[in-house]
Amino acid sequence: MRPTGSPEALERRRQRAVELLRQHLPPVEVAQRVGVDRRSVRRWKAAYRKQGEGALRAKPAPGRPPRLSVPEKTELAAALLKGAKAAGFPTDLWTCPRVGQLIAHRFGVRYHVDHIGRLLRSLGFTPQKPTRRAIERDEAEIQRWLKEQWPRIKKKRRV
Repeated sequence: MRPTGSPEALERRRQRAVELLRQHLPPVEVAQRVGVDRRSVRRWKAAYRKQGEGALRAKPAPGRPPRLSVPEKTELAAALLKGAKAAGFPTDLWTCPRVGQLIAHRFGVRYHVDHIGRLLRSLGFTPQKPTRRAIERDEAEIQRWLKEQWPRIKKKRRV
């Protein structure tokens, strides 16, 4: 499994490990300082001996490149925070199909509705269910009832 971090950060970690090895530190000590397994340090050392600095260079991340760039994802997150009404929807509820419509309209990119949840998760959004409330709800009356009636009917704790 690929370690977490950008390719550049992983390259810096490998270079730091080789630098520590040049200072004659044992691989176990280097592994502890860099935060990896000792076998990784030994593998990097062997690759460095065979191929030099080129063995430590960052390799492109595997897989298909993302459809939205980092600035576009930032713009999408800002648009989502403004609310669905600001984006032209009749209610302020974001759904995956609505987010897909927003992405298609703003960026000309189409995502399958099942993938949008993953995209939202990567942006730091979590699924939320709106609280169901009656349209006729009277907040002032509820507060009055809680102050006056609820203490009267609430069970008292036995001592």
